[in-house]
Amino acid sequence: MDSLTQIVLGAACGEAVLGKKIGNKALLLGAIGGTIPDLDVFVGKWVFNNQIDAMLFHRGFMHAILFSILAALLLGQITHTLHQRKSKIYVTKKQWTWLWFLSLFTHPLLDCFTPYGTQLFLPFSNHRVALNNIAVVDPLYTLPFLLCIIIIMCFNRTNNKRKLWLNIGFGISSIYMLLTLANKVYINNTFKNSLDDLNIKYYRYSTQPAIFNNLLWYGIAEGNTSYYIANYSLLDTKNRFLNVVELPKQRDLLPENFKDLKKLAWFSNGYYSVYKIKNNLYQYNDLRYPLLDVKNPNSSVFNLKLFKKDKRLDVKPSKPKYGKLGDVFKTMWIRIKGI
Repeated sequence: MDSLTQIVLGAACGEAVLGKKIGNKALLLGAIGGTIPDLDVFVGKWVFNNQIDAMLFHRGFMHAILFSILAALLLGQITHTLHQRKSKIYVTKKQWTWLWFLSLFTHPLLDCFTPYGTQLFLPFSNHRVALNNIAVVDPLYTLPFLLCIIIIMCFNRTNNKRKLWLNIGFGISSIYMLLTLANKVYINNTFKNSLDDLNIKYYRYSTQPAIFNNLLWYGIAEGNTSYYIANYSLLDTKNRFLNVVELPKQRDLLPENFKDLKKLAWFSNGYYSVYKIKNNLYQYNDLRYPLLDVKNPNSSVFNLKLFKKDKRLDVKPSKPKYGKLGDVFKTMWIRIKGI
C-alpha cells in the first residue's frame, strides 16, 4: 500500500513490541522498519540500467519473507548493541529482532491484499500474491489508524491508554480489511453473474477496487480474442456490472520475441495490450487497471511507452495524460454514487 499506511502499520508494530519500554522511540523505529521494503524502488534504479528490470525489482526480494527474517536479525543485533551502550533500560536482542521483523514483514503482508501484489516467497517462488480486495491507497483503512497512533504519542510510555488506543487502531483497520474481503467475494460473484447473463464466453476474470475507496469496482474478463471490461458500484440500484466493453487483444509486439515483454506480461498476469504508436515506439497497457476513457484503449491508468534498444525493450520517460485530476476524481465520484 502507500508509504503513509506502511509507516502507520510499522509504527503500531513497534509500539506493540517495545512501546512500554522505550515509548515513542518504538513508534519511530517501527515506522522506519515499515518503510525499508519500499527502498527497493531506489535500489532498483541504482542497480539496473533497464527501466523494466528496475520496475520489476519493486515488490521483489525486499518484500519477501526471507528478507524480513534476515534484515530483522541484522537490525536486531545492531540496535541491541547500540542501545545497551547508551541506555539503562534493558531490552533483549530477541525483543529488538521482533520489533524489526514485525514492522518489516507486515509491509509485504499488507501489500498482498492490493492489486499490485508482492512476491512473498522469493527466492523459492516468484508467485505474485495479490488478493485484490483493497486499493493501494484507501483512506478508510489508513486515517483512523493514523489518528490512533497520534493519540498514542501523547501519553507517557507507561500509561495503559497507549495499549488501549493501539488495540483500537488494530481493531478498526482489521475489521475494515475483513469487510473489503467480504466485498471481494460479493463482487466476484456479481461480475461472474453479469458475464453469464450477457452470454460472454470467457475463461478467467479479475476484479479490484478503484483507488481511494472500496465502493467502486473494476472487472476484466479474458476470452479467446478479446477482453471484456466493466465497472460496478456497491451503490448501483442493480447488482450487475454495467456497460461491458469489449477490447481486442492487441499485441503489436509478441512476448516470444522479447523477454522483457514476457516479464511485463507476467507482471500483468496476462491482462495487457500493446499498441504501436509510431516507428520504434509502443504503448504497453496493464489492463488489470481501468481505462480512463472506455472509447480509447490506450487510456489505461497503468501504461508504459516502450522502445527497442540493443535487442531489448526499455521504457521511455513520459508524463501520464490523465487530463485534469479534478475532472478525473469528479467523474469517479459520480460513478461511486451509483447508477
